[in-house]
Amino acid sequence: MTRLTKRVVDAAEVRDADYFIWDDEFPGFGLRMFRSGKRSYLVQYRAAGRTRRYTIGPHGVWTPETARREARMLLGRIAQGENPSEERRLDHRAITVKELCEQYLEDADKGLILGKACRPKKMSTLTIDKSRIRRHIVPLLGTRRVKDVASSDVSRFVRDVTAGKTKANVKTKARGRAIVRGGAGTAARAVGLLGGIFTYAIEQGIIEKNPAHGIRKQADRVKDRRLTEQEYRVLGAILRKASKNDAFGTSVAVGRFLALTGCRRSEALSLKWNEVDVENSCLRFEDSKEGTSVRPVGLSVLDMTDGLRMDEASAFVFQGTVEGKPLVGFPKYWKKVLKGTTLEDITPHVLRHSFASIANDLGFTEATVAALLGHSRGTVTSRYIHTIDTALIMAADTIAGYINGLLDGMEFKRTSYALDRAARQDALSRLFSEDVADADADVEALAA
Repeated sequence: MTRLTKRVVDAAEVRDADYFIWDDEFPGFGLRMFRSGKRSYLVQYRAAGRTRRYTIGPHGVWTPETARREARMLLGRIAQGENPSEERRLDHRAITVKELCEQYLEDADKGLILGKACRPKKMSTLTIDKSRIRRHIVPLLGTRRVKDVASSDVSRFVRDVTAGKTKANVKTKARGRAIVRGGAGTAARAVGLLGGIFTYAIEQGIIEKNPAHGIRKQADRVKDRRLTEQEYRVLGAILRKASKNDAFGTSVAVGRFLALTGCRRSEALSLKWNEVDVENSCLRFEDSKEGTSVRPVGLSVLDMTDGLRMDEASAFVFQGTVEGKPLVGFPKYWKKVLKGTTLEDITPHVLRHSFASIANDLGFTEATVAALLGHSRGTVTSRYIHTIDTALIMAADTIAGYINGLLDGMEFKRTSYALDRAARQDALSRLFSEDVADADADVEALAA
């Protein structure tokens, strides 16, 4: 009867092929003798109708007695229904965070990852996602196996990105650079994406729990910058001066358009002529942040866009230097327009925020402002947007008219403007009635 001891293991001879020496006192425990001379301890068992072998480890690292104790523990687990050999196989095949991200992006490119309102993620969103994965997630967590990532690892990830551990300044192409700074805002958005990727992993059966769930992160700083009425007048003067420079002409038009409509920068730059509905005084975006979106606009906006139509063949309202393409590089031009002025800190989003603030100052409700800005549709907003009624168009025209006047340097008294507003509303009401001819005359008189 053979019992595996150090003497028996050391005396095992090398043969031309591998062979096993089994411990007769402990069934299932044995030694594998390799033809190279290497010796390794293992257990053999049956699971799911098949014979399985699980390697404990090499002789030298393990002694016969320590290997025997390990074998006894393993066979006890097997008796309770576990399958350590299969668990190890799956463990070796466990994907890393980098591999999970690649799988996630591959499905996202196919439109299989749903974002806002259960729609496939937009290409612009995916571009940002890819950047966050490449610049933050992969450098800090890429080599970790997904199943091994714990909440503490995600918390450390947030701290590292906040502290700027992933900051970089690298050349990306002939005339491009990627400047990555990190910070609290970047960390909050990166961990939000990471949580979404782990949710995807749960759906794919890779993990059972999201390690990013409940992670504390710094709240976004509330952006409350808005233009005062005097700052609108200053901005108008800056834009008039910049418009004399041909290089800034289109960018100035974009800036004024954003101020009068409250549109997002991306919406303005991608606006096509077939999305401008002059007859119904609105913009019909085919693909905004909220999907298809209809925005009422004022008469001053339609007058402005009408003055931009120079080339009948152009698809875009704000034509770029390349034929058939929209304006490119607007943020850079916008900064140059405002450089050295008191409004250097004004971003396109400040114009959107200011539009909403002016609307509130003029007494319009939150639901009306939400409809004009194209925010996610609630019940009231959805009803407004579904049919562009005269009230919304009046609101858009009132706000745009007020801002247009400020940009032109006008001084308003709220009480007198309220009277002008009533007259404009009356003209617009008639515009959408049968008495169109009289309404056109009224509108022209008001515009004058």
